[in-house]
Amino acid sequence: MGPVPSVESGPGVRVRVPAKVNLHLGVRDLRDDGFHELVTVFQAIDLADEVTARPAVGLTVRVSGEGSAHVPTDPQNIAWRAAAMLAEHAHVPPDALLDITKAIPVAGGMAGGSADAAATLVACATLWRTRTSRADLLDLAARLGSDVAFPLLGGTALGTGRGEVLTPALTTGRLHWVLALAAFGISAGDAYRELDRQRAAGDARQPAGRPEVLLDALRAGDPHRAGAALTNDLQPAALALAPSLRRTLTAGADLGAIAGIVCGSGPTCAFLCADARAANRLAASLAAEGVCRTTRVAVGPVPGARVVG
Repeated sequence: MGPVPSVESGPGVRVRVPAKVNLHLGVRDLRDDGFHELVTVFQAIDLADEVTARPAVGLTVRVSGEGSAHVPTDPQNIAWRAAAMLAEHAHVPPDALLDITKAIPVAGGMAGGSADAAATLVACATLWRTRTSRADLLDLAARLGSDVAFPLLGGTALGTGRGEVLTPALTTGRLHWVLALAAFGISAGDAYRELDRQRAAGDARQPAGRPEVLLDALRAGDPHRAGAALTNDLQPAALALAPSLRRTLTAGADLGAIAGIVCGSGPTCAFLCADARAANRLAASLAAEGVCRTTRVAVGPVPGARVVG
């Protein structure tokens, strides 16, 4: 981190942004741009990071909270790049002190870095009074990364392309989740490379089909049908990279979860529960089993990045 810029008057703009769970992640062929074609269903949950943008001279990032020691605070940080990109787009100086308070695990498959970038776009657009349209923010988000657009939208959405082409999906009621957080991370790039290796060796299943059964269950508000339709093409890759996750998934199933799935590229495991009471019981039981570093209870869907102060 460079020298802290001088901070001007004013408390700044605080934005809360949700983590995501992939209820369906179908990974198709590698594209010419080096990314895989995806068909995915995102859901935003109430495990959230906060980004506060304060007036300053120069651009600086500070990070605290969950996994903060592993988050860069220089231009490698995607939130830094988001602020710089917005400033260039809006023709304003990139002057802000960004304070990121993390609750979303780092390299946990829940798009924590992407969420911080989305929150930064909203916070800096408000701080700098750029009047940037929602469509332009979504375009900037898509340029920053495949998962950055969804935390702006929130709720539940079907993602195609690299995951950045979003169509909101109708849901009824709320889903109750228990998140089993690991003591380690998995790079998304490593997970995709392992999937490619498995497919080249003939060891991987065919890509998941369209998520129509899942979307029907979400419209009906039926968590049991939704649980039966959860799927993640990256899960075998995550399990190959971190075999201990098999024990976590097995424990969740044995302890009464409707269903369990690896979140995105992992290693976080998400367990769907019938209601809030069942989720609280499962979180306590999983923690006692010692199959994860800690647990969190969450619900979804929730709104995307929004100013809260």
